[in-house]
Amino acid sequence: MRSDSKSEIKQRLRVLSGIFVVAACFLILRLYFIQIVHGDEYREDAMGQYVSPEPDTQERGSILFTQKDGTEVAAAVMQTGWRLAINPKLIKNADDAYAKISSIVALDRERFYSSAKKTTDPYEEVAFRLSDEEAKEIRAMKIAGVILAQDQWRYYPARELAANAVGFVGYKNDSKTGLYGLERQYNLTLGIHTSGTAMNAYAEIFANARAIFSRNLASSEGSIITTIEPNAQRQLEETLNGVMKTYTPKIAGGIVMDPKTGEIVAMAMRPTYDPNSYNTVEDPAVFSNPLVEGRYELGSIMKPLTVASGIDSGTITPETTYNDTGCITVSTYKICNFDQKARNTVPMQEVLNQSLNLGVSFITTKMGFPTFTRYMEGYGFGQKTGIDLPNEVQGDISTLGNGMGPDINYDTAAYGQGVSVSPIAMTRALSSLANKGMLANPHVVKAIRFDSGIKRSIAISRGTQVLQPETAETVTGMLVKVFDEALLKGELKMDHYSIAAKTGTAQIPKPGGGYYGDNRYLHSFFGYFPAHDAKFIVFLFAVEPRGQEYASATLARPFAEIAKYLINYYQIPPDR
Repeated sequence: MRSDSKSEIKQRLRVLSGIFVVAACFLILRLYFIQIVHGDEYREDAMGQYVSPEPDTQERGSILFTQKDGTEVAAAVMQTGWRLAINPKLIKNADDAYAKISSIVALDRERFYSSAKKTTDPYEEVAFRLSDEEAKEIRAMKIAGVILAQDQWRYYPARELAANAVGFVGYKNDSKTGLYGLERQYNLTLGIHTSGTAMNAYAEIFANARAIFSRNLASSEGSIITTIEPNAQRQLEETLNGVMKTYTPKIAGGIVMDPKTGEIVAMAMRPTYDPNSYNTVEDPAVFSNPLVEGRYELGSIMKPLTVASGIDSGTITPETTYNDTGCITVSTYKICNFDQKARNTVPMQEVLNQSLNLGVSFITTKMGFPTFTRYMEGYGFGQKTGIDLPNEVQGDISTLGNGMGPDINYDTAAYGQGVSVSPIAMTRALSSLANKGMLANPHVVKAIRFDSGIKRSIAISRGTQVLQPETAETVTGMLVKVFDEALLKGELKMDHYSIAAKTGTAQIPKPGGGYYGDNRYLHSFFGYFPAHDAKFIVFLFAVEPRGQEYASATLARPFAEIAKYLINYYQIPPDR
């Protein structure tokens, strides 16, 4: 190679090296100005635009109501948006920042200024659940020290509707989980899980495939489809609101169930809460569901079951009579009819029409206590119903002592005192009268839709036959007469629909024994219709209502209101 060629190559290398040196010096100088000279300015601007990275989105299955036509309506879903925080050290003017932000979103003034004073803390959250549009407007203001972070939360579109059944998601040991209601019961199914990657997508497919062949649906991720009909639920809640307003009981509740399938169409408690703002609730007792978690002496709505036991065992017929003296002494205790008046010779129909305590005491004594106990156990009062809601309590019929307890215990149990059961257990037991003697299995969830879109119905086992069909039919006929003729003197009778119903007014037990005697009662009511081919059974109760002594005055008309609504809404054809 010639020497002049080598010199040319060296010259070119020197030029390129010079260019690289100049470029490096420029970059270093640029970084110096960015990081040192203008560092504070850029940091403030960056903090005003900061977005928390979320490589994988936390998801949770939905909870869905089911309208009568099969349309699904959201009861609980996930929503995405933003939360707003500040770096107090970078906030130049707290008043100015507060004014600008609060012009776009609702801001807790006390919280904001308290946070703004914490100059040693670089991150203080001051607002939550901002929409994309709100976040965009705040970001455009470029307020130094303001931080916008991606957020996700559980949202309940129906607000208070069925809140005690749906429940809510909250924090437990620094992690989100279902805390009450269906959110808790189906936490593994709904459970917060990570999605958004290809691997997760493949994992979902295999998990859902396994779930199709698995019996343990509660452990398979997806959304749950409930039996709750939102319009029927709304009617029940509006009716309970009326009861609360008129009679101001401590609590009031109701259940609407299909007595044949056990599907819970509506379930509500008052007082209640909005699960979107559960953290503002002062009394956490409203989070529970006393219809499942509470145990009560429910009074005379037990009487139809006692009459049914007597008929089913062959002890009595509807024509059987007894001598009513108004009061009797049993095991040194005095028990009486509600008014302590004697009726002399009384047939069984009048025992239900007039709700006579001595009448069902007569049945129980004649039947024999072991037989009566066997029927009480058969109705499921000593066990849980197995409803798919958390914290269900077991009924307490221990006073019956397996048929060997004191006589007084059986006489009082016959009219619903001295034994305590949950409202859902009582509703299930009474459903046997509406379902040809068979207990239904109450449930709130009918199907699960897996993340893949595959839907699988939950199989509900056949109920237990506790009465002969003929017995249930006979007692149903007796209860129709109660509604048509005896209840409020027939005021609520429907010409074209047969309704079987009964009231209950119970004394409230004191802690440690005995009962309150100062007009403190528990009122209950149940009814089903059309009586001989029932589509619905409705249970209502109110604890310590004021202004009326008997349930016929407080709950009969609310029941009729619900019955009329359901008949019209579901277009139930007349049966007479």
